[in-house]
Amino acid sequence: MELVDFGRRSGFKIPRANIGGMRLPDDHDEAVEVIRHAIDSGMRYIDSCRAYGESEIKFGKALKDGYREKVILSSKWSPWIKKFAEDDVPTADCMRKRLDESLRRLDVERIDFYQIWNINSREAYESATRPGGTLDGVRRAMDEGLVGHTGATTHAPIDELLEFLPQMDWCEVLLVSYNMLETSYAPVIDKARELGIGTIVMNPVAGGRLVGESPVLTELAESVGARDVPELALRWLLSNPNLDTFISGINKISDIDAAVAAANAGPFSAEEMARVNAFIAEHTREAVKFCTGCGYCKPCPQGIEIPGVMARVYEDRFWGLREPAARRYRSMKEPRADACVACGECEARCTQKLRIASEMRYAAENFGEG
Repeated sequence: MELVDFGRRSGFKIPRANIGGMRLPDDHDEAVEVIRHAIDSGMRYIDSCRAYGESEIKFGKALKDGYREKVILSSKWSPWIKKFAEDDVPTADCMRKRLDESLRRLDVERIDFYQIWNINSREAYESATRPGGTLDGVRRAMDEGLVGHTGATTHAPIDELLEFLPQMDWCEVLLVSYNMLETSYAPVIDKARELGIGTIVMNPVAGGRLVGESPVLTELAESVGARDVPELALRWLLSNPNLDTFISGINKISDIDAAVAAANAGPFSAEEMARVNAFIAEHTREAVKFCTGCGYCKPCPQGIEIPGVMARVYEDRFWGLREPAARRYRSMKEPRADACVACGECEARCTQKLRIASEMRYAAENFGEG
């Protein structure tokens, strides 16, 4: 795969498709095989986490026999997302304990990148960057040669992130969620690029939703020369000039081969990109005047998570993603849409004046078991 600059701050070159470590096979030997196939196929950057089950341990086994020297190894942690002890707090000493655990689990002497995991609010940012906080723990490890570089991952509100991103002079790479279904982080990617921060995308196929069959998206893919919907989604990402790379959650060999093939196929032409972007613009929730997820419909007297159900209806009706929508619907906690009694309380509060009871009936009939 072609190598591109990983931002201006890091000094690394990176391929366009890389390794996400959240969904590795359960079996360790199988995981090693999959990881090594990814590296042999040209993937270089590894994204793992202290909290991804045995992910670090599997990578540690895979990186024997000369494979460690072939990769850019990254891990991450923060106490506001996952505590391993009751006294886990955002301090330098606590960060060091968790980092030392990652080094042992990965069975390496040095990690190339250690990221602050999910700076999801202004409060988390200030907690991480205060004197003696999480960032200071990473910096001390860098001074000792245990970590080479640092960065952050985030799901913070866009407006808050755009405010404190220019203050993050320590951040060399930034990992955000961005895909055809969820484009809101585009301004963040643009700003990070402007600041010289390397940009990485997680959830490139929307958590698997853009892997499902969709007649409307299949037609769009064919019209721009993509082999299938996943390739459409990945090449659309790579057509953003401000995006450096994406991480693909690898579970089987075909996951790797598809991601590498899309990267080698390259970005769309300006004309093709305009066609895809026009489709996305015409199918946003705002454009189709559907549920925006504002939550004013809550609480439901029956306990239904109405915005979640409406999101599944949106994916089915406007994107043709019936099977992924149904699968995500069935994974929701009960009570689900079939518990709706059409009381009308949610409809009275809906800012879009939607017929929510009718949509609940639609979801129950089309997404329910059997």
